[in-house]
Amino acid sequence: MGAALTVLSNRQTEILNIARTQGRVMVEDLVRRFEVSAQTIRKDLNDLCDHHALTRIHGGAIIASGVENLAYEARRFVAAEEKKAIGAAAAALIPNGCSLFINIGTTTEEVASALTSHEDLLVITNNLNVAMQLYRYPRIEVIVAGGAVRRADGAVIGSTATSLIGQFKVDYAIIGASAIDQDGALLDFDYREVQAAQAIISNARSVMLVADSTKFRRSAPVRIADITQINTFVTDVALPAGLAEVCRTHGIEVIEALPESVEADETDAEPRSSVG
Repeated sequence: MGAALTVLSNRQTEILNIARTQGRVMVEDLVRRFEVSAQTIRKDLNDLCDHHALTRIHGGAIIASGVENLAYEARRFVAAEEKKAIGAAAAALIPNGCSLFINIGTTTEEVASALTSHEDLLVITNNLNVAMQLYRYPRIEVIVAGGAVRRADGAVIGSTATSLIGQFKVDYAIIGASAIDQDGALLDFDYREVQAAQAIISNARSVMLVADSTKFRRSAPVRIADITQINTFVTDVALPAGLAEVCRTHGIEVIEALPESVEADETDAEPRSSVG
């Protein structure tokens, strides 16, 4: 890929730098920034995708991934509205007066944000960002798993965190994934997350996966779980055919939580549910 990148134009190089900083680029924003046509920008994005530097999404592109995740701040920008919609829809499924795990991830953090009006919750988390969001609310008790803190994103990982998780049996687990294969493999970038994620899944009565559709177009090297281990999948659009079939076969409830910004002529703005 290094040799191929030398043929990029100055504009394409700048587009790639923006994507690396923000996690994604959108055609309309780039048209305004560079004062060129949408057709020109789409060609730039296609060229960058041909170099395996970007991956196309609706209306733009995101950084292509393989063995290394995006920086935390950049991940927060990717599909931000979709993650908020997913977080709200997932939180709506959580009743008052229950216990839950909330795992690592920017989408799980959106679920936490949407839980702040809930009452009498017990939240166990290995995500310092989730703990910081929720500890101020007197009707939500927060327990943080101990262990080494990953400086990049505030994740608590390792055997100490896993050991604490194993001391609980909760009503719900909220988990995310960096990438999702067509066969249902849930993938991530850090092998140290596997034990904690599996402990969370094993010690919850109901497991909810929250992930936006960009995860269907990404790859990551570490298998953390399989979609057959979950009960509910909250995402933003209809699943790819192969993944949808896996969910139907295993009776996984799929909820499409579309952001309000999605145009009405494309789809409804209300969450839609289907069960295999």
